[in-house]
Amino acid sequence: MQKWGHYRRRKRKIHFASGAAVLCGMLLAASASAGFCSSGLFSSALWAQQADPSKPAVVQPGAPGKSSTTLPASTRATLPPRSQADVEFMQGMIMHHSQAVEMTALIASHTENKDLRLLGARISSSQSDEIKFMRRWLAARGEALSMAPRGMPGMDMSREKMDLMPGMLTPEQMAALRKVKGAEFDHLFLTGMIQHHNGALTMVKDLFDTAGAGQDADLFNFATDADNTQRAEIRIMQTVLEKEHSEEKR
Repeated sequence: MQKWGHYRRRKRKIHFASGAAVLCGMLLAASASAGFCSSGLFSSALWAQQADPSKPAVVQPGAPGKSSTTLPASTRATLPPRSQADVEFMQGMIMHHSQAVEMTALIASHTENKDLRLLGARISSSQSDEIKFMRRWLAARGEALSMAPRGMPGMDMSREKMDLMPGMLTPEQMAALRKVKGAEFDHLFLTGMIQHHNGALTMVKDLFDTAGAGQDADLFNFATDADNTQRAEIRIMQTVLEKEHSEEKR
């Protein structure tokens, strides 16, 4: 009996060892097959890194059905091409947005209208953030943050007024807005800001109508978002004006 028990224990060990060997063989075969057949797991970039870990590989994905290309380690990303119209659009829109923020800054001291206060806060916040974005976009490309004054070559332009962007309020309109309060301010602000927003829509249209302009992805997304936002705000302001008009009739 003692010998028989020893034999059974020994047989179980043999079976276990045999099973483990088979399992290990299957895992090795599977991994070898995957390494040989799967280009996704072992790409050219991985082989390049294994060959020389001190030089990380830069891989340019190929078109569908085409293999990837390993680029030199010195490869650097470049900014997308831009046109002069892109630069002038951003410079002009900074000026345009700045006046809108200036207009909204008058609301706190010129009206108690809650609808107008909420709208003004929304416009001020969104356009202040967009000004920061446009400044970063221009700085990253080595461009000036504002347009150069227009005039005759050689003239001293230090006292010359720059051209207003489409829809911007004239100095006279801004002065009139500062002088009034209450319902009169509300009306002038809403009509002035609708004019202002419509000017921004014109600027976006002019940009996309210019050959070669608006191809930069960041600029395209910004201009498209600005167009959608300002259209929505125009509808809100028109609704507020209609509400005021109906209240005046009562």
